[in-house]
Amino acid sequence: MSVRARLTFTLLLGILLGFSLSVADRVLADRDPGAATPVAHASGHGAVPWNDARLLAAVMQRVRDNYVDPVDDHTLIQNAIRGMVEALDDHSTFLSPEEFQDMRVSTSGEYAGIGIEVAPGKDGVSVVRRMPNSPAERAGIHTGDVIVRIDDIAVDPADLDSAIARMRGPQGSAIRLAVRRAGTDELLEFKVERAQVQLQSVVAEMLTPEYGYVRISSFTDSTAKELERAIETLKRSAGAAPHGYVIDLRNNPGGVLDAAVQIADDFLDHGTIVSAEGRTDEARFRMEATPGDITKGAKLVLLVNGGSASASEILAAALHDNRRATLIGRRTYGKGSVQTIMPLADGQALKLTTSRYFTPSGKSINRIGIVPDTLLDGPEQPPADMDTADESAPGLPAAPTLATRDPQVSLALLALSGHSSQVARGASGSRVQPLQSLAQ
Repeated sequence: MSVRARLTFTLLLGILLGFSLSVADRVLADRDPGAATPVAHASGHGAVPWNDARLLAAVMQRVRDNYVDPVDDHTLIQNAIRGMVEALDDHSTFLSPEEFQDMRVSTSGEYAGIGIEVAPGKDGVSVVRRMPNSPAERAGIHTGDVIVRIDDIAVDPADLDSAIARMRGPQGSAIRLAVRRAGTDELLEFKVERAQVQLQSVVAEMLTPEYGYVRISSFTDSTAKELERAIETLKRSAGAAPHGYVIDLRNNPGGVLDAAVQIADDFLDHGTIVSAEGRTDEARFRMEATPGDITKGAKLVLLVNGGSASASEILAAALHDNRRATLIGRRTYGKGSVQTIMPLADGQALKLTTSRYFTPSGKSINRIGIVPDTLLDGPEQPPADMDTADESAPGLPAAPTLATRDPQVSLALLALSGHSSQVARGASGSRVQPLQSLAQ
C-alpha cells in the first residue's frame, strides 16, 4: 500500500471514529427521556474535530514508517484506545480479552483450576496456599512445594501470570505437574484434574472465648455469603454469641461494590451505607441499610492500612460514620470512585470510572483516605498468618495466638475488651500489659 493510500485510509478511519462517537453519544443521551436536546450535540462535541483526526492520521503514519520495529495498524489503534482511556484517571482502562477474563474470575470468586495460590520461587512458582478440598489437595500437593514444570514445559518464575493461566483450564481436564519438595531429592510428578474452585476471601477464628476475628482479603460476588457463614461458625465454636469481632481489612484492595454494601448491611440496622454521583441515572445512587444485624449489636473493631482501598473503604466508612465500629491502623488508600465494566466486541471490555462515591457523612475520600480513630505510626508489620490446628505438638507449650503474633490484632482485642488506655499506649509504641492477663 502506498503512503498516500495508507494516509487516506487512516483519515477515513478517523472520520469513521468521529461518526461512531457521535452516534454513541446520541444513544447514551436518549436514555434520559427528560432531556429535550443532548448538550453534547448542542455544543458541537458529538464528532471528532477534523484537525484532531488529521493529527491522529499523521502520527500513525510517522510511527508506521519510522519506528525502529514494524508495527501494524491493529496494534497502533489498540494502543491508541488504551492510552485514551488510561489517560482519563488512574482506574479507567481498556481490557484485552485475557484481562477481561481475569477480572471476571477475580470478581466472581470462581474458576476452573487446581485450587492453589502461588508466588515466584526458585526455578519455578512456590505454592503459598492450598485451598481446602481442592484438586491440588486431593492430588497431594503441599504448601511450600515448588512447581518447576507444567505439562513438561518449564515454569519461568518471572512470568507468574503465564503459569497461572496454564494451570487454569476446562473443568475435568487434566494437568501434569513436576514439583520440587523440601527434603526430597527427586522431582515429584502429579496428575491433577481441574475442577471448579471457589476463591476464599474470608477466613475467621476465635481470638479468645469472647472475641472473634474475621479477615476479608477481597470483595467478590461470594464474599458476603462467606462472611455470614464465618460469623455463624464462630458463634458455634464459641458456644454462644461472641461479645465482639475484629474485622481485618488490611491490604484488601477492594472489588465488588455490592459485596461491601451487603456486608455493611449485615452489621447495620439502619443508616446510609454509601451514595454516589455521576452523569447517568445508573451512576447516581444511595444505598441504605435494612433492619437486621447478624451479630446482634456485638462490638466491632476494623483494622485498616494504606492497602485498604475502594470497597474496603466503603465498608469502613459505613460502619464508622454510623457509629457501629472503631477503626485502628493507618490512613487508608483513598479511592473514592466507582468503575463500571462495559463489555465490548471480541471479548474486550472497558473499565470506566462512572461515579464518585461519598461516605454516609457526605465526604469524598478520593486521594484523601480515611483516618482511623486510633492512628498508628512507625514501621508496619504485615498481617500475621492465621492460627492452624497443628501448630503445637503434644506435651509442648501452646503456639502463640494470632493476637500475640500480630500487634494490631492485639490492639484491636484490647479495644474490644475496654482497655482504651492500653490501646493509646500501644498506638504510641509504648509497651502494653501482656494480652493474656487482660483477656482473663
